Amino acid sequence: MTKVFDKGVRQATEFRRLNGLFHPRSVAVVGASSNPLSGGYNFTRYLVDYNFKGEIYPVNPNLNEIFGLKVYPSLKAVPEPDIDYVICCVRAERVLKLLDDCYAKNVKLIHLFTARMKETGRDEKAKLEYEILKKAKSLGIRLLGPNCMGIYNPKIGLSFNHDLPRQLGFVGGFFQSGGGAGEFVRYAALRGVRFSKVVSYGNALDIDECELLHYFAQDHETKIIAAYIEGVKDGRKFMDALSYATKRKPVVLLKGGRGKAGSRSTFSHTGSLAGSVEIWRAVLRQCNAVEVYNFQELVDQVVAFSFLPPITGRKVVIAGGGGGKSVISADVWEEEGFQVPDLPLKAREKLRAKFPELWDWLKNPIDVSILQNVETSPMELLRMISETEKFDILVANITEDDPLAKDIWKESLAKDFLDGVLRIKKEGKPIISVIETGEVSLSDMENWKWKTIADVRGSIIREGIPVFSSPDRAAKALRRFIDYWEKFRKR
Repeated sequence: MTKVFDKGVRQATEFRRLNGLFHPRSVAVVGASSNPLSGGYNFTRYLVDYNFKGEIYPVNPNLNEIFGLKVYPSLKAVPEPDIDYVICCVRAERVLKLLDDCYAKNVKLIHLFTARMKETGRDEKAKLEYEILKKAKSLGIRLLGPNCMGIYNPKIGLSFNHDLPRQLGFVGGFFQSGGGAGEFVRYAALRGVRFSKVVSYGNALDIDECELLHYFAQDHETKIIAAYIEGVKDGRKFMDALSYATKRKPVVLLKGGRGKAGSRSTFSHTGSLAGSVEIWRAVLRQCNAVEVYNFQELVDQVVAFSFLPPITGRKVVIAGGGGGKSVISADVWEEEGFQVPDLPLKAREKLRAKFPELWDWLKNPIDVSILQNVETSPMELLRMISETEKFDILVANITEDDPLAKDIWKESLAKDFLDGVLRIKKEGKPIISVIETGEVSLSDMENWKWKTIADVRGSIIREGIPVFSSPDRAAKALRRFIDYWEKFRKR
Protein backbone atom coordinates (compact mmCIF):
# COMPACT_ATOMS: atom_id res chain seq x y z
CA MET A 1 0.00 0.00 0.00
CA THR A 2 2.87 2.36 0.87
CA LYS A 3 4.54 1.70 -2.51
CA VAL A 4 1.31 2.50 -4.37
CA PHE A 5 0.91 5.71 -2.38
CA ASP A 6 4.53 6.73 -3.00
CA LYS A 7 4.14 6.04 -6.72
CA GLY A 8 0.99 8.15 -6.86
CA VAL A 9 2.69 11.06 -5.07
CA ARG A 10 5.66 10.82 -7.45
CA GLN A 11 3.42 10.83 -10.52
CA ALA A 12 1.47 13.83 -9.23
CA THR A 13 4.71 15.70 -8.56
CA GLU A 14 6.08 14.89 -12.03
CA PHE A 15 2.80 16.04 -13.58
CA ARG A 16 2.94 19.40 -11.80
CA ARG A 17 6.52 19.94 -12.94
CA LEU A 18 5.79 19.14 -16.58
CA ASN A 19 2.54 21.12 -16.50
CA GLY A 20 4.50 24.13 -15.32
CA LEU A 21 6.93 23.69 -18.22
CA PHE A 22 4.05 23.61 -20.72
CA HIS A 23 2.59 26.87 -19.33
CA PRO A 24 5.53 29.31 -19.54
CA ARG A 25 5.13 32.94 -18.50
CA SER A 26 8.08 34.07 -20.61
CA VAL A 27 9.68 32.79 -23.82
CA ALA A 28 13.02 33.61 -25.41
CA VAL A 29 13.69 32.78 -29.07
CA VAL A 30 17.45 32.28 -29.37
CA GLY A 31 18.34 32.68 -33.02
CA ALA A 32 15.46 35.04 -33.83
CA SER A 33 15.82 36.10 -37.44
CA SER A 34 14.50 38.46 -40.10
CA ASN A 35 14.69 35.67 -42.69
CA PRO A 36 11.05 34.56 -43.24
CA LEU A 37 12.19 31.03 -44.15
CA SER A 38 13.99 30.49 -40.85
CA GLY A 39 12.76 28.90 -37.65
CA GLY A 40 13.91 31.94 -35.68
CA TYR A 41 11.64 34.21 -37.70
CA ASN A 42 8.61 31.95 -37.61
CA PHE A 43 8.71 30.98 -33.93
CA THR A 44 8.91 34.66 -33.01
CA ARG A 45 6.02 35.44 -35.33
CA TYR A 46 3.90 32.61 -33.91
CA LEU A 47 4.22 34.16 -30.45
CA VAL A 48 3.31 37.64 -31.71
CA ASP A 49 0.46 36.53 -33.98
CA TYR A 50 -1.10 34.33 -31.30
CA ASN A 51 -0.87 37.08 -28.67
CA PHE A 52 1.22 34.99 -26.31
CA LYS A 53 0.11 35.94 -22.82
CA GLY A 54 3.61 36.25 -21.36
CA GLU A 55 6.83 38.09 -22.21
CA ILE A 56 8.67 37.51 -25.50
CA TYR A 57 12.45 37.96 -25.77
CA PRO A 58 14.01 37.56 -29.25
CA VAL A 59 17.77 36.97 -29.11
CA ASN A 60 20.22 37.69 -31.95
CA PRO A 61 23.45 39.75 -31.76
CA ASN A 62 22.91 41.05 -35.31
CA LEU A 63 19.36 42.42 -34.95
CA ASN A 64 17.88 45.36 -33.06
CA GLU A 65 14.16 44.84 -33.58
CA ILE A 66 11.70 42.28 -34.98
CA PHE A 67 7.87 42.53 -35.10
CA GLY A 68 8.10 45.61 -32.91
CA LEU A 69 10.02 43.72 -30.22
CA LYS A 70 13.45 44.66 -28.90
CA VAL A 71 16.06 42.04 -29.85
CA TYR A 72 18.75 41.20 -27.30
CA PRO A 73 22.35 40.35 -28.25
CA SER A 74 22.41 37.36 -25.88
CA LEU A 75 20.21 35.55 -23.42
CA LYS A 76 22.21 37.02 -20.55
CA ALA A 77 21.44 40.52 -21.85
CA VAL A 78 17.70 40.04 -21.21
CA PRO A 79 16.95 42.23 -18.15
CA GLU A 80 14.57 39.76 -16.50
CA PRO A 81 16.26 37.42 -13.98
CA ASP A 82 14.08 34.41 -14.89
CA ILE A 83 13.02 33.04 -18.29
CA ASP A 84 10.76 30.01 -18.28
CA TYR A 85 11.09 28.67 -21.81
CA VAL A 86 13.75 28.96 -24.50
CA ILE A 87 13.19 28.09 -28.16
CA CYS A 88 16.60 27.22 -29.56
CA CYS A 89 17.03 27.94 -33.28
CA VAL A 90 20.85 27.97 -33.41
CA ARG A 91 23.22 25.32 -34.75
CA ALA A 92 23.85 22.16 -32.74
CA GLU A 93 27.45 23.17 -32.01
CA ARG A 94 26.25 26.24 -30.09
CA VAL A 95 23.84 24.44 -27.76
CA LEU A 96 26.37 23.53 -25.07
CA LYS A 97 27.32 27.21 -24.64
CA LEU A 98 23.64 28.17 -24.66
CA LEU A 99 23.03 25.84 -21.73
CA ASP A 100 25.33 27.98 -19.55
CA ASP A 101 23.37 31.11 -20.47
CA CYS A 102 20.10 29.29 -19.74
CA TYR A 103 21.35 28.28 -16.32
CA ALA A 104 22.23 31.91 -15.57
CA LYS A 105 18.65 32.90 -16.41
CA ASN A 106 16.99 30.08 -14.45
CA VAL A 107 15.52 28.56 -17.61
CA LYS A 108 13.32 25.55 -16.86
CA LEU A 109 12.79 24.14 -20.36
CA ILE A 110 14.62 24.38 -23.70
CA HIS A 111 12.79 23.49 -26.88
CA LEU A 112 15.51 22.35 -29.30
CA PHE A 113 14.20 23.16 -32.77
CA THR A 114 17.87 22.59 -33.57
CA ALA A 115 18.38 19.41 -35.61
CA ARG A 116 21.15 17.46 -37.39
CA MET A 117 22.21 15.48 -34.35
CA LYS A 118 21.75 11.76 -33.71
CA GLU A 119 19.31 11.41 -36.63
CA THR A 120 22.20 12.03 -39.07
CA GLY A 121 23.69 8.66 -38.11
CA ARG A 122 27.08 10.30 -37.51
CA ASP A 123 29.02 9.30 -34.41
CA GLU A 124 30.19 12.82 -33.59
CA LYS A 125 26.62 14.13 -33.74
CA ALA A 126 25.34 11.35 -31.49
CA LYS A 127 28.13 12.16 -29.06
CA LEU A 128 27.19 15.85 -29.10
CA GLU A 129 23.59 14.97 -28.37
CA TYR A 130 24.73 12.89 -25.38
CA GLU A 131 26.89 15.75 -24.10
CA ILE A 132 23.98 18.17 -24.35
CA LEU A 133 21.76 15.84 -22.33
CA LYS A 134 24.46 15.23 -19.71
CA LYS A 135 25.08 18.93 -19.23
CA ALA A 136 21.37 19.85 -19.16
CA LYS A 137 20.76 17.27 -16.43
CA SER A 138 23.65 18.60 -14.37
CA LEU A 139 22.14 22.10 -14.61
CA GLY A 140 18.58 20.97 -13.85
CA ILE A 141 17.23 22.04 -17.26
CA ARG A 142 14.69 19.93 -19.16
CA LEU A 143 14.95 19.42 -22.92
CA LEU A 144 12.21 19.02 -25.53
CA GLY A 145 13.60 17.58 -28.76
CA PRO A 146 16.01 18.06 -30.44
CA ASN A 147 14.61 18.23 -33.98
CA CYS A 148 11.04 19.15 -33.04
CA MET A 149 8.43 21.90 -33.28
CA GLY A 150 7.73 22.19 -29.55
CA ILE A 151 4.45 23.11 -27.87
CA TYR A 152 1.03 24.22 -29.08
CA ASN A 153 -1.04 25.46 -26.14
CA PRO A 154 -3.96 27.62 -27.29
CA LYS A 155 -4.87 28.53 -23.72
CA ILE A 156 -1.81 30.78 -23.40
CA GLY A 157 -1.24 31.68 -27.06
CA LEU A 158 1.74 29.37 -27.58
CA SER A 159 1.92 27.83 -31.06
CA PHE A 160 4.32 25.93 -33.32
CA ASN A 161 2.57 26.78 -36.59
CA HIS A 162 0.51 29.44 -38.34
CA ASP A 163 -3.29 29.68 -38.16
CA LEU A 164 -3.96 26.89 -35.67
CA PRO A 165 -7.21 27.14 -33.66
CA ARG A 166 -7.14 29.57 -30.77
CA GLN A 167 -10.08 28.00 -28.93
CA LEU A 168 -9.34 25.55 -26.13
CA GLY A 169 -10.55 21.97 -26.56
CA PHE A 170 -10.01 18.59 -24.91
CA VAL A 171 -7.82 16.62 -27.36
CA GLY A 172 -4.17 16.36 -26.37
CA GLY A 173 -1.37 14.82 -28.36
CA PHE A 174 2.33 14.14 -28.72
CA PHE A 175 4.12 13.60 -32.02
CA GLN A 176 7.66 12.68 -32.96
CA SER A 177 7.01 14.38 -36.29
CA GLY A 178 6.65 18.16 -36.19
CA GLY A 179 5.03 18.23 -39.62
CA GLY A 180 2.72 15.41 -38.59
CA ALA A 181 1.69 17.35 -35.47
CA GLY A 182 0.80 20.41 -37.52
CA GLU A 183 -1.04 18.37 -40.14
CA PHE A 184 -3.04 16.55 -37.48
CA VAL A 185 -4.12 19.77 -35.78
CA ARG A 186 -5.09 21.44 -39.06
CA TYR A 187 -7.13 18.55 -40.48
CA ALA A 188 -8.78 17.62 -37.19
CA ALA A 189 -9.72 21.28 -36.69
CA LEU A 190 -11.60 21.20 -40.02
CA ARG A 191 -13.76 18.45 -38.49
CA GLY A 192 -14.59 20.48 -35.38
CA VAL A 193 -11.88 19.14 -33.04
CA ARG A 194 -10.18 21.54 -30.62
CA PHE A 195 -7.14 20.93 -28.45
CA SER A 196 -5.85 21.18 -24.89
CA LYS A 197 -2.23 21.08 -26.01
CA VAL A 198 -0.13 19.24 -28.60
CA VAL A 199 3.59 18.53 -28.19
CA SER A 200 6.13 17.77 -30.93
CA TYR A 201 9.03 16.00 -29.20
CA GLY A 202 11.37 14.87 -31.99
CA ASN A 203 14.39 12.81 -30.94
CA ALA A 204 13.10 12.40 -27.35
CA LEU A 205 16.54 13.07 -25.89
CA ASP A 206 15.06 13.95 -22.50
CA ILE A 207 11.24 14.30 -22.39
CA ASP A 208 9.97 11.17 -24.11
CA GLU A 209 6.77 9.33 -25.00
CA CYS A 210 6.51 7.65 -21.58
CA GLU A 211 6.65 10.92 -19.68
CA LEU A 212 4.17 12.48 -22.10
CA LEU A 213 1.75 9.56 -21.74
CA HIS A 214 1.77 9.99 -17.97
CA TYR A 215 1.33 13.73 -18.35
CA PHE A 216 -1.66 13.63 -20.70
CA ALA A 217 -3.25 10.81 -18.69
CA GLN A 218 -3.32 13.12 -15.64
CA ASP A 219 -4.11 16.36 -17.46
CA HIS A 220 -7.69 17.36 -16.54
CA GLU A 221 -7.92 19.49 -19.72
CA THR A 222 -7.31 16.43 -21.92
CA LYS A 223 -10.03 13.80 -22.49
CA ILE A 224 -8.56 12.08 -25.57
CA ILE A 225 -4.89 11.40 -26.34
CA ALA A 226 -3.55 11.20 -29.91
CA ALA A 227 0.03 10.24 -30.73
CA TYR A 228 2.46 9.57 -33.55
CA ILE A 229 5.44 7.46 -32.42
CA GLU A 230 8.37 6.18 -34.47
CA GLY A 231 10.16 4.29 -31.72
CA VAL A 232 10.45 3.91 -27.96
CA LYS A 233 13.57 3.82 -25.82
CA ASP A 234 12.34 1.48 -23.08
CA GLY A 235 9.70 -1.09 -24.02
CA ARG A 236 8.69 -2.07 -20.48
CA LYS A 237 8.49 1.54 -19.32
CA PHE A 238 6.39 2.43 -22.37
CA MET A 239 3.99 -0.46 -21.77
CA ASP A 240 3.50 0.61 -18.15
CA ALA A 241 2.87 4.22 -19.20
CA LEU A 242 0.45 3.18 -21.95
CA SER A 243 -1.48 0.90 -19.61
CA TYR A 244 -1.69 3.73 -17.06
CA ALA A 245 -3.05 6.14 -19.70
CA THR A 246 -5.59 3.82 -21.37
CA LYS A 247 -7.22 3.02 -18.01
CA ARG A 248 -8.09 6.72 -17.75
CA LYS A 249 -8.95 7.90 -21.26
CA PRO A 250 -8.82 6.82 -24.93
CA VAL A 251 -5.35 6.72 -26.49
CA VAL A 252 -5.15 6.66 -30.32
CA LEU A 253 -1.72 5.77 -31.68
CA LEU A 254 -0.16 5.94 -35.13
CA LYS A 255 3.10 3.99 -35.42
CA GLY A 256 5.63 5.18 -37.99
CA GLY A 257 8.22 2.81 -39.44
CA ARG A 258 6.16 -0.37 -39.79
CA GLY A 259 7.83 -1.50 -43.01
CA LYS A 260 11.49 -1.77 -44.00
CA ALA A 261 11.66 1.55 -45.83
CA GLY A 262 9.65 3.32 -43.13
CA SER A 263 11.82 1.78 -40.43
CA ARG A 264 14.95 3.12 -42.13
CA SER A 265 13.34 6.53 -42.42
CA THR A 266 12.50 6.73 -38.72
CA PHE A 267 16.18 6.71 -37.84
CA SER A 268 17.09 9.42 -40.34
CA HIS A 269 14.06 11.43 -39.16
CA THR A 270 14.30 11.28 -35.36
CA GLY A 271 17.04 8.75 -34.63
CA SER A 272 14.46 6.23 -33.39
CA LEU A 273 14.67 2.47 -33.60
CA ALA A 274 11.32 1.28 -34.91
CA GLY A 275 11.13 -2.17 -33.26
CA SER A 276 9.01 -5.19 -34.13
CA VAL A 277 5.57 -4.45 -35.58
CA GLU A 278 4.18 -7.69 -34.13
CA ILE A 279 5.34 -6.82 -30.62
CA TRP A 280 4.04 -3.28 -31.01
CA ARG A 281 0.57 -4.45 -32.00
CA ALA A 282 0.47 -7.01 -29.19
CA VAL A 283 1.29 -4.27 -26.67
CA LEU A 284 -1.43 -1.99 -28.04
CA ARG A 285 -4.02 -4.78 -27.90
CA GLN A 286 -3.07 -5.72 -24.37
CA CYS A 287 -3.26 -2.10 -23.18
CA ASN A 288 -6.47 -1.32 -25.16
CA ALA A 289 -4.85 1.48 -27.14
CA VAL A 290 -6.49 2.24 -30.50
CA GLU A 291 -4.10 1.63 -33.39
CA VAL A 292 -4.49 3.51 -36.68
CA TYR A 293 -2.41 3.30 -39.86
CA ASN A 294 -2.21 6.81 -41.31
CA PHE A 295 -2.90 10.43 -40.39
CA GLN A 296 -6.37 10.38 -41.98
CA GLU A 297 -7.38 7.48 -39.75
CA LEU A 298 -5.89 9.28 -36.75
CA VAL A 299 -8.14 12.26 -37.43
CA ASP A 300 -11.19 10.03 -38.09
CA GLN A 301 -10.67 8.23 -34.81
CA VAL A 302 -10.30 11.39 -32.76
CA VAL A 303 -13.48 12.76 -34.39
CA ALA A 304 -15.40 9.65 -33.30
CA PHE A 305 -14.14 9.89 -29.71
CA SER A 306 -14.75 13.64 -29.58
CA PHE A 307 -18.41 13.73 -30.61
CA LEU A 308 -19.98 10.38 -29.73
CA PRO A 309 -20.96 8.93 -26.34
CA PRO A 310 -19.54 5.51 -25.39
CA ILE A 311 -21.20 2.89 -27.64
CA THR A 312 -20.87 -0.88 -27.35
CA GLY A 313 -23.59 -2.04 -29.75
CA ARG A 314 -23.24 -2.59 -33.51
CA LYS A 315 -26.76 -2.19 -34.87
CA VAL A 316 -26.85 0.43 -37.64
CA VAL A 317 -29.61 2.11 -39.62
CA ILE A 318 -28.59 4.05 -42.75
CA ALA A 319 -30.47 6.70 -44.74
CA GLY A 320 -29.64 8.76 -47.80
CA GLY A 321 -28.07 8.07 -51.16
CA GLY A 322 -29.41 6.35 -54.23
CA GLY A 323 -29.70 2.62 -54.79
CA GLY A 324 -26.06 1.91 -55.62
CA LYS A 325 -24.74 4.10 -52.85
CA SER A 326 -27.07 2.47 -50.34
CA VAL A 327 -25.93 -1.01 -51.36
CA ILE A 328 -22.24 -0.12 -51.06
CA SER A 329 -22.82 1.61 -47.75
CA ALA A 330 -24.52 -1.50 -46.33
CA ASP A 331 -21.70 -3.71 -47.61
CA VAL A 332 -19.02 -1.54 -46.02
CA TRP A 333 -20.69 -1.44 -42.59
CA GLU A 334 -21.31 -5.20 -42.58
CA GLU A 335 -17.72 -5.90 -43.62
CA GLU A 336 -16.57 -3.99 -40.55
CA GLY A 337 -18.69 -6.23 -38.31
CA PHE A 338 -21.84 -4.13 -37.98
CA GLN A 339 -25.42 -5.36 -38.28
CA VAL A 340 -27.64 -3.62 -40.82
CA PRO A 341 -30.96 -5.36 -40.01
CA ASP A 342 -34.18 -5.06 -41.94
CA LEU A 343 -36.72 -2.64 -40.54
CA PRO A 344 -38.49 -3.96 -37.43
CA LEU A 345 -42.21 -4.77 -37.45
CA LYS A 346 -43.12 -1.77 -35.28
CA ALA A 347 -41.42 0.56 -37.73
CA ARG A 348 -43.25 -1.00 -40.67
CA GLU A 349 -46.58 -0.67 -38.90
CA LYS A 350 -45.89 3.00 -38.30
CA LEU A 351 -44.85 3.47 -41.93
CA ARG A 352 -47.93 1.63 -43.18
CA ALA A 353 -50.22 4.05 -41.41
CA LYS A 354 -48.46 7.10 -42.77
CA PHE A 355 -46.97 5.95 -46.10
CA PRO A 356 -48.99 2.99 -47.43
CA GLU A 357 -47.31 3.24 -50.84
CA LEU A 358 -43.86 2.28 -49.53
CA TRP A 359 -44.23 0.66 -46.09
CA ASP A 360 -43.35 -2.85 -47.34
CA TRP A 361 -40.90 -1.63 -49.98
CA LEU A 362 -38.61 0.40 -47.77
CA LYS A 363 -35.42 -1.28 -46.51
CA ASN A 364 -32.39 -0.54 -44.39
CA PRO A 365 -30.50 1.32 -45.88
CA ILE A 366 -33.20 3.79 -46.89
CA ASP A 367 -32.82 4.37 -50.63
CA VAL A 368 -33.70 7.98 -51.46
CA SER A 369 -34.56 7.09 -55.06
CA ILE A 370 -37.79 5.34 -54.05
CA LEU A 371 -39.14 8.38 -52.19
CA GLN A 372 -40.28 10.32 -55.24
CA ASN A 373 -43.79 11.77 -54.91
CA VAL A 374 -43.83 10.85 -51.21
CA GLU A 375 -44.24 13.66 -48.65
CA THR A 376 -41.25 12.74 -46.53
CA SER A 377 -37.45 12.74 -46.56
CA PRO A 378 -34.73 10.17 -45.75
CA MET A 379 -33.88 11.99 -42.52
CA GLU A 380 -37.50 12.09 -41.38
CA LEU A 381 -37.78 8.36 -42.05
CA LEU A 382 -34.51 7.78 -40.20
CA ARG A 383 -35.90 9.62 -37.21
CA MET A 384 -39.23 7.78 -37.35
CA ILE A 385 -37.54 4.38 -37.50
CA SER A 386 -35.17 5.23 -34.64
CA GLU A 387 -38.20 6.03 -32.44
CA THR A 388 -39.60 2.53 -32.81
CA GLU A 389 -36.39 0.53 -32.44
CA LYS A 390 -33.11 1.15 -30.63
CA PHE A 391 -30.25 1.44 -33.07
CA ASP A 392 -26.71 2.00 -31.80
CA ILE A 393 -25.69 4.27 -34.69
CA LEU A 394 -27.73 6.34 -37.13
CA VAL A 395 -25.92 7.07 -40.40
CA ALA A 396 -27.00 10.03 -42.54
CA ASN A 397 -25.57 9.86 -46.07
CA ILE A 398 -25.81 13.02 -48.11
CA THR A 399 -27.09 12.57 -51.66
CA GLU A 400 -24.63 14.43 -53.92
CA ASP A 401 -25.94 12.89 -57.15
CA ASP A 402 -29.54 14.08 -56.81
CA PRO A 403 -30.81 15.03 -60.31
CA LEU A 404 -33.07 17.82 -59.02
CA ALA A 405 -32.69 21.36 -60.36
CA LYS A 406 -30.52 23.85 -58.51
CA ASP A 407 -33.18 25.70 -56.54
CA ILE A 408 -35.11 22.55 -55.58
CA TRP A 409 -31.96 20.61 -54.65
CA LYS A 410 -30.52 23.43 -52.50
CA GLU A 411 -33.79 23.75 -50.60
CA SER A 412 -34.01 19.98 -50.18
CA LEU A 413 -30.45 19.73 -48.88
CA ALA A 414 -30.77 22.62 -46.47
CA LYS A 415 -34.26 21.81 -45.24
CA ASP A 416 -34.65 18.05 -45.46
CA PHE A 417 -31.09 16.87 -44.85
CA LEU A 418 -29.59 19.53 -42.58
CA ASP A 419 -32.69 20.20 -40.50
CA GLY A 420 -33.37 16.49 -40.22
CA VAL A 421 -29.86 15.63 -39.02
CA LEU A 422 -29.83 18.48 -36.50
CA ARG A 423 -33.24 17.44 -35.15
CA ILE A 424 -32.02 13.88 -34.60
CA LYS A 425 -28.91 15.21 -32.87
CA LYS A 426 -30.98 17.42 -30.55
CA GLU A 427 -33.05 14.41 -29.56
CA GLY A 428 -29.87 12.82 -28.21
CA LYS A 429 -29.54 10.01 -30.73
CA PRO A 430 -26.04 8.81 -31.79
CA ILE A 431 -25.93 10.14 -35.36
CA ILE A 432 -23.03 10.49 -37.77
CA SER A 433 -22.95 11.93 -41.28
CA VAL A 434 -21.15 10.76 -44.41
CA ILE A 435 -20.52 13.60 -46.85
CA GLU A 436 -18.37 12.86 -49.88
CA THR A 437 -17.20 16.21 -51.23
CA GLY A 438 -15.04 14.89 -54.05
CA GLU A 439 -11.58 16.14 -55.04
CA VAL A 440 -12.58 19.74 -55.61
CA SER A 441 -10.30 22.69 -56.28
CA LEU A 442 -10.87 26.31 -55.28
CA SER A 443 -12.46 27.11 -58.65
CA ASP A 444 -14.81 24.14 -58.24
CA MET A 445 -16.11 25.69 -55.02
CA GLU A 446 -17.65 28.45 -57.13
CA ASN A 447 -20.07 25.83 -58.45
CA TRP A 448 -23.36 26.10 -56.55
CA LYS A 449 -23.53 22.37 -55.81
CA TRP A 450 -20.10 21.99 -54.20
CA LYS A 451 -20.53 25.24 -52.30
CA THR A 452 -23.90 24.15 -50.91
CA ILE A 453 -22.49 20.78 -49.82
CA ALA A 454 -19.56 22.53 -48.13
CA ASP A 455 -21.92 24.93 -46.32
CA VAL A 456 -24.11 22.07 -45.08
CA ARG A 457 -21.04 20.10 -44.02
CA GLY A 458 -19.76 23.09 -42.04
CA SER A 459 -23.12 23.55 -40.32
CA ILE A 460 -23.22 19.90 -39.25
CA ILE A 461 -19.66 20.03 -37.93
CA ARG A 462 -20.39 23.17 -35.93
CA GLU A 463 -23.23 21.30 -34.23
CA GLY A 464 -20.79 18.65 -32.97
CA ILE A 465 -21.85 15.84 -35.29
CA PRO A 466 -19.09 13.51 -36.58
CA VAL A 467 -18.65 13.90 -40.34
CA PHE A 468 -16.70 11.39 -42.47
CA SER A 469 -15.75 11.61 -46.13
CA SER A 470 -16.72 8.02 -47.05
CA PRO A 471 -18.69 5.06 -45.66
CA ASP A 472 -15.56 2.92 -45.29
CA ARG A 473 -13.71 5.57 -43.24
CA ALA A 474 -16.78 6.02 -41.04
CA ALA A 475 -17.31 2.29 -40.50
CA LYS A 476 -13.64 1.64 -39.76
CA ALA A 477 -13.45 4.47 -37.21
CA LEU A 478 -16.68 3.39 -35.52
CA ARG A 479 -15.58 -0.25 -35.37
CA ARG A 480 -12.38 0.73 -33.53
CA PHE A 481 -14.36 3.13 -31.34
CA ILE A 482 -16.77 0.39 -30.24
CA ASP A 483 -13.95 -2.14 -29.78
CA TYR A 484 -12.32 0.30 -27.37
CA TRP A 485 -15.43 0.87 -25.26
CA GLU A 486 -16.24 -2.86 -25.11
CA LYS A 487 -12.78 -3.63 -23.72
CA PHE A 488 -12.76 -0.55 -21.49
CA ARG A 489 -15.94 -1.63 -19.70
CA LYS A 490 -14.51 -5.11 -19.09
CA ARG A 491 -11.26 -3.87 -17.52
